[in-house]
Amino acid sequence: MVAYHARGAYYAAGNLIWADEAQGFAPPREAREKTIAYSMFRAHNKSADPDKLRLKFDALISHDITFVGIIQTAKASGLKQFPIPYAMTNCHNSLCAVGGTINEDDHAFGLSAARKYGGIYVPANQAVIHQYAREKLAGCGKMILGSDSHTRYGAYGCMGVGEGGGELVKQLLENTYDVAAPQVVAVYLTGKPRKGVGPQDVAIALVGATFPQGLVKNKVLEFIGPGVASLSADYRIGIDVMTTETSCLTSIWQTDDVIRAYYENIQRPADFKVLAPGEGAYYDSVVTIDLSQVEPMIALPFHPSIAYTIHEVQENPEKIFAEVEEACNKQLGGRVTMDLRHNIIDGKVHCDQGVIVGCSGGMYENICEAAAILKGGSIGNGYFDMSVYPSSTPISLAITKNGIAATLMEAGCVMKPAFCGPCFGAGDTPANNALSIRHATRNFANREGSKPANGQIAAVALMDARSIAATARNGGVLTAATDIDYDEPTAEEMVYHYDGSVYEKRCYEGFGKADPTAELRYGPNIKDWPQMPKLEDDLLVKLCAVIRDPVTTTDELIPSGETSSYRSNPIGLSEFALSRRVPEYVGRSKAVRAMEEAREAGEVPEEAAKVLTALGGDLQKTSIGSCLYANRPGDGSAREQAASCQKVLGGFANICQEYATKRYRSNCINWGMTPFTLPEGAAFPGEVGDYVYIPGLRAGILAGQEEFAAKLIHGDTVTDLTLLCRGLTENERKILTEGCLMNYYAAGYGKD
Repeated sequence: MVAYHARGAYYAAGNLIWADEAQGFAPPREAREKTIAYSMFRAHNKSADPDKLRLKFDALISHDITFVGIIQTAKASGLKQFPIPYAMTNCHNSLCAVGGTINEDDHAFGLSAARKYGGIYVPANQAVIHQYAREKLAGCGKMILGSDSHTRYGAYGCMGVGEGGGELVKQLLENTYDVAAPQVVAVYLTGKPRKGVGPQDVAIALVGATFPQGLVKNKVLEFIGPGVASLSADYRIGIDVMTTETSCLTSIWQTDDVIRAYYENIQRPADFKVLAPGEGAYYDSVVTIDLSQVEPMIALPFHPSIAYTIHEVQENPEKIFAEVEEACNKQLGGRVTMDLRHNIIDGKVHCDQGVIVGCSGGMYENICEAAAILKGGSIGNGYFDMSVYPSSTPISLAITKNGIAATLMEAGCVMKPAFCGPCFGAGDTPANNALSIRHATRNFANREGSKPANGQIAAVALMDARSIAATARNGGVLTAATDIDYDEPTAEEMVYHYDGSVYEKRCYEGFGKADPTAELRYGPNIKDWPQMPKLEDDLLVKLCAVIRDPVTTTDELIPSGETSSYRSNPIGLSEFALSRRVPEYVGRSKAVRAMEEAREAGEVPEEAAKVLTALGGDLQKTSIGSCLYANRPGDGSAREQAASCQKVLGGFANICQEYATKRYRSNCINWGMTPFTLPEGAAFPGEVGDYVYIPGLRAGILAGQEEFAAKLIHGDTVTDLTLLCRGLTENERKILTEGCLMNYYAAGYGKD
């Protein structure tokens, strides 16, 4: 079905030839330039060093839990107007999860910023962020940077990269996105999917085969091969958007007449061009997918990589659920107990909820297939319910005009507007210990909206819309779409008749029309960033959380759901940091921050002074901050708040074995927190309450030093500790020593 090959390969005449069996090809370094990925990188690169990319993007996109902070940061850094198209969508805080005016205040701020700086504003419920980008911004050969991790448009020949807000700020100030030249992995497709197998099935199989071992982390996935031609544009993007869950950097696909027709349909034919690897292109490794062998899949809690075929779960639910429960309950830390096995009745798995939503599920063809399966049937009047969220108003218009929406409503489904809420815990929260099956992007702990601290927990399993519909038709009993008989949609029904007039009527298209006299509209929850301290000569940090789970997600670092409404208020949001994983973290960090504030005021914080005196340190030359240790932090969302909240609370460093994603590490740097790692294989002996002292850190960072001799202080015991900080660019070194990206710009850096 899906196999990873840790072997280089060359592309020739449409086939792959293993590098260790190939002759007459250019060396890998030279031949890698012939990939689609590198043709695009070089077209956007401003660096003279082939190993270090400095990229300028063609467009930017954000949603309403990120754009306020980005604008505030850019404004504080000297923003005058948007130099490239920047679209601000309102698809996350469209549902008023906390009451009051908070969400609409953010939306008003967004429109005022679009008017002042020359941006694009997409009102609430018009489109989810990525569907708007697909329909209005994407183009073959283009690159888009988004402040959302699922910024993926590779199926349309457009390279999308999801990053934290700081990286968008750099683009707004006409600086570059800096990244080491990545490896490229060929995803070689053959065969054709069977009836009832959808893009989410392929995606889950791909994630399950690559994520657990980090096989494609920070690499580019390039989709090629004869199987590509068997897939529609919707099918391709449904796979592509989920590549984020492999932890790759970005993705790109070869293009053909299917994509040409897509651009013609959305009335932008000039944005199509043929993309294909050159003869002799080199790939560093290969993933092969035989589409004809892909089975209907299910990803069980708490990660899209916990992948099984639906048939496997049907055949042995007790064993599989018991194993998943054990892992989930260990992650939950005893605060609440997940019980999946109560969903097994008479040997069958019963689901409580079905949701088709967002940038992965809410595509036109997914909805059409679900309607075909449910036609003439019913989801029943029991505990099972089902919601369908088309990903844009043009899609809603199309399924309304052709009767697809009516078919779903007749079966008992609830049709809802474009909204990302169920993907991050702000909509369709299931009942306690319910099992929700969703064609969405993620199923991390609490992404469904439950609150473990209050004794609530629910489970989300990811499935394709087709099998969700099959399950719904079967009264909520877990069912693979390949196991039911249904009439596939007709060719006409599968044609998406795009009507973009609603965008023209409702969206503000202000690029190139900046009005410096326009006033930004502030609501009472929109706050400026607090002053961030610079890094002194030395650093003393106190461990305020030590997490030894295999992976720590951004949802654990700063929860999603109703907390999203506070993301325009840096101080208010910081109160939620690690609240569902280490509730004591905020109080501990505040206590450390108070010591640094006292030091800056010329006072002597007794506890820190005692530690420094014992080590021979100088209080006046030592920054004092909090620190987080986690084995592998930062998987998941691009949200910069996972790092900025730590900084607001006084964070100065993180220590880990490795960072789960580049974007979280970049967020740490942009918020002035040194991203330390440990030497390979080294265990971390620290515990909560211990101190770590790193003398000479500032000078070392500025000099390009990558290894630091540190001291771990546990009570009266001092242990030598080696910390690494590798691969910093010159600009990143200055950002860290200045204290954050805003300080960096305020100091006059980054202005060419």
